[in-house]
Amino acid sequence: MISKDLKVALVPFKIEWNQKEANLSALEKILASVHPLTDLLILPETFSTGFPVGMEKEEVRELAEKNTGHTVELLKMLANKYKMAICGSFIADTGGSLYNRMFFVEPSGEEYFSDKRHLFTMAGENKIFSRGYKRLKVRYRGWNIAMIACYDIRFPAWCRNKNNEYDLLIAVANWPKVRINAWETLLKARAIENEAYVCGVNCTGTDPKEFEYDGSSDAIDFKGKSVTAKLEGSDILYATLSRERLDRFREKFPAWKDADDFKIIDEHIV
Repeated sequence: MISKDLKVALVPFKIEWNQKEANLSALEKILASVHPLTDLLILPETFSTGFPVGMEKEEVRELAEKNTGHTVELLKMLANKYKMAICGSFIADTGGSLYNRMFFVEPSGEEYFSDKRHLFTMAGENKIFSRGYKRLKVRYRGWNIAMIACYDIRFPAWCRNKNNEYDLLIAVANWPKVRINAWETLLKARAIENEAYVCGVNCTGTDPKEFEYDGSSDAIDFKGKSVTAKLEGSDILYATLSRERLDRFREKFPAWKDADDFKIIDEHIV
């Protein structure tokens, strides 16, 4: 049984909407202050630009980058410099299509990408981005990690942890303060039903439509309890995730063995 803990830092990043260089500069300053023993740093959804609000597709395209662009190259440099993995999402352009793309960058330079599946139709996200069809999965420092973006967390089938395929579910978001109770409740629900840790990271700031984001972020254990702590003088939240406690709980209360078996069928491959 793996006993190594995973030390995570949750950054309720203050986004300056549509100001990519300002956000990337702020990230560099934040990394310099993160606890040096951190294994994994988690940023919010679209941390470098903010979620596109009230914009046309071609306007959003101006903010998009390739996987080989400046944003990802900077993330790889920072991950290597500070010896910690970094994850979040950014606006990506692949083959002319735009995506809300999650990334997971390791200190070694290894990189993983996956696109947001459930596009937030109430804000017209589906008119800008193409949807993803594959949930991000990473094996990092002895932990199996899955990742979703914002609206995805409302859909338990997409988040389902079949046969304990992940130990940690990461949810990155731009979730407005007006609906924050739903966000906080869903984080706990996904942790309890999937017998896994869940780390949810939201942003702070105010978008062009004057919606406020309060940075509500938390690391939740498999019983639905918060395990976060904050160092004095810092807005960064820290949590130590115990693999030993997780494995012990799964052995003592193996609800995962009674889960329904199912497959998600996508229209593009039927």
